[in-house]
Amino acid sequence: MLEWAIKHHQSSLREGHVEVDQWKGHSIGVNRCRMKMGLILTGVGDKVMRLWSAESYKCLGEYAIPHAVSLIDYDFDESKIVGLIGTRISIWRRGGQRSIFPSREGTFPKGLCLRYLDPEAVVGCEDGTVRVFDMYSRKCSRIIRMHSAPVTCLSLSGEQLIFSSSSLGSITISGVKALCFNPCSSLVFAGCASGYASCWDLRKMGLLWERRVSPNVLYSLGHMQNDSSTLVVGGIDGVLRVLDQSTGELVSSYVMDQLVSSASSSSSLGGIEKRKGRRLSEDARIDIIPRAARPPITCLAVGMKKVVATHNGKQIRLWKFH
Repeated sequence: MLEWAIKHHQSSLREGHVEVDQWKGHSIGVNRCRMKMGLILTGVGDKVMRLWSAESYKCLGEYAIPHAVSLIDYDFDESKIVGLIGTRISIWRRGGQRSIFPSREGTFPKGLCLRYLDPEAVVGCEDGTVRVFDMYSRKCSRIIRMHSAPVTCLSLSGEQLIFSSSSLGSITISGVKALCFNPCSSLVFAGCASGYASCWDLRKMGLLWERRVSPNVLYSLGHMQNDSSTLVVGGIDGVLRVLDQSTGELVSSYVMDQLVSSASSSSSLGGIEKRKGRRLSEDARIDIIPRAARPPITCLAVGMKKVVATHNGKQIRLWKFH
């Protein structure tokens, strides 16, 4: 059953038609989103994180950020949200209670990114270290020197592997903006400021492919859990691109098209707009496509036949593939 569902997901992203639902989710622009278990969590930029149903778009919870600090990054599971605020880690329970790690154990040099995989939260810091915190003792269990430059993005695996990249990059890759790891295939993917996407095979400890898939910065990339075929990338040019994980070849690319309908809804701060998505031809000129149809994609997350994206604006967009 799972294998059939994954194949259907892959074919939908490669060959299906797409609809885009968008709604006003915040009063101030946000640039982060996460999607798991049929839930979408949005934030960073606003003073509140919001949890949404990926099916009804109903807001299921609001989680306030302390006024004296800014939310930098976050992750979540079925019972809690783990956030990086200033130089501290904070936990919001789904019931609404919030707690902050003790100052003696929970502070660190300026944190730039966070990933959480129970029972540990991992923070990438400005001083080039990665700090690992035990979520139950609320103590820093490890400090790992990863880079000589700030750690700007992280990815974790269930085998306690930590992947990171810095603002300076390395000899093989530079200007890394996004990073993700696929445990099904042992492949690590990166998106760069130059528009290149790269892939390393951990089994061979070498570069598998590197392709320039966009003329501009790639801000975010991801794949559905258990999918070893398709990789979705997005960046400053606002085009949603689907790549083949094995080769890096461009499979399909999309932008928003005309408005189909607009309806008021109590589930969001505004109404739900339904738009069609347009598949682009291989020789399409991106520069002549209106910017309104392709706002910069600052973050994306991939679920079953759907992709959620934020654009450093008030709108949240959910791409649905059929």
